[in-house]
Amino acid sequence: EVCLTILHAGGKFGGGGYKVSGGLHGVGASVVNALSKHLMVTVHQDGKIYQQEYERGKICYDLKVVGETERTGTIIRFWPDVKGVDEEGIFETGAFQYDVLKTRFREMAFLNRGIRIVFKDERGEEACERVFYYEGGISEFVKYLNKNKEVLFPEPIYISGMVGTTSVEVAMQYNDTYSENIFTFVNNIHTPDGGTHMAGFSMAITRVVNDYGRKHNILKPNDANLSGDDIREGLAAIVSVKLEDPQFESQTKSKLGNSEV
Repeated sequence: EVCLTILHAGGKFGGGGYKVSGGLHGVGASVVNALSKHLMVTVHQDGKIYQQEYERGKICYDLKVVGETERTGTIIRFWPDVKGVDEEGIFETGAFQYDVLKTRFREMAFLNRGIRIVFKDERGEEACERVFYYEGGISEFVKYLNKNKEVLFPEPIYISGMVGTTSVEVAMQYNDTYSENIFTFVNNIHTPDGGTHMAGFSMAITRVVNDYGRKHNILKPNDANLSGDDIREGLAAIVSVKLEDPQFESQTKSKLGNSEV
């Protein structure tokens, strides 16, 4: 109830709720509730099924037991507050965009190896269902980016590591084009403007390739170092970091600012 009606009451506050979070402010669920004409929560826990409903963010009744169960999990159903013919509302339309949701669910499945997301669209005459599940995680994401290209080696390079509580995953594979195709993520959020994780990756790969070139005499003593732009030509890569306290340079979370990353 608190998470659905009070701002800044998300699970990341108060410690120990979860290690990393995409939401920064603890307002997500309560904002969805406030923008919904109707919202229903069903919780399966401790052998019982609990239920509570809301109308435009206001509680309809106290949490009640509506059945028994052996499963666990939470179901949230919500109906956006759309303007009617003679009815006030917030949104002009309640139509969800299939392609936007499909892209995001695929992305989430790539970034969280082994998670299964079932996406059903039952609005048309025939229901449409897609299942997103990738055992290979971001390596399969890179294969997806390169699916219509000639690759220079068959399997993406995959690297992962932990520094303190921060985890880093990188998958990369070259193709025979001249463009770079690198996507960066922080706690599963796409950061289109990059940031410190992208800067670190670019510096590292530039240093490693040049050091290799010098060590094996591919780059001669009088040759200049290869530039980062040269090295990233034809590179498809995913850089995914997960950290406890992400600092973004803008409200839209488009660029990571944590210097330690």
